[in-house]
Amino acid sequence: MNEEIDFILDAAKEGMDAALSHLEREFIKIRAGKASPTMLSSVMVDYYGSQTPLSQVANINTPDGRTISVQPWEKKMLQEIEKAIMNSNLGFNPMNNGDMIIINVPPLTEERRIQLTKQAKAEAEHAKVGIRSARQDANKEIKDSDASEDVQENATADIQELTDKYVKKIDDFLGMKEAEIMKV
Repeated sequence: MNEEIDFILDAAKEGMDAALSHLEREFIKIRAGKASPTMLSSVMVDYYGSQTPLSQVANINTPDGRTISVQPWEKKMLQEIEKAIMNSNLGFNPMNNGDMIIINVPPLTEERRIQLTKQAKAEAEHAKVGIRSARQDANKEIKDSDASEDVQENATADIQELTDKYVKKIDDFLGMKEAEIMKV
């Protein structure tokens, strides 16, 4: 194949990789019952007048599967951190013991597990749309290229093969996430 077609294929692969990595980031945000420091990744704290990620003003740990502990680097930040966690709409009720903030992560109800599974399916579908969009863009560029018809047909087939491979990766990834969510 010529260089132009190789470039188009590489660009399509990059677009599909981006859709897959975005899905991975979104799946991390969907909690599956076990406590994890990433559950607080979206919490922003008012740190001397500027909104700062919680991870930059405190140490976040999970001493066990049901507890998250937040140890601020400055004791006077305890109230600000507690307020930020409450205002983040994560459904957590932080407890301040004067030294650190302790969050008990409640076990998921069956209803909540089903909601999270639906959310995971929606995120997977968004990723598939991104992959199909990358395929569509690549196919359009191939048609507009100066390559011969045979080369264009082969490139289109390669793009479809790549698309199928990435859609399968998403389906596998979704299956693993669903199993993780539904595991009691």
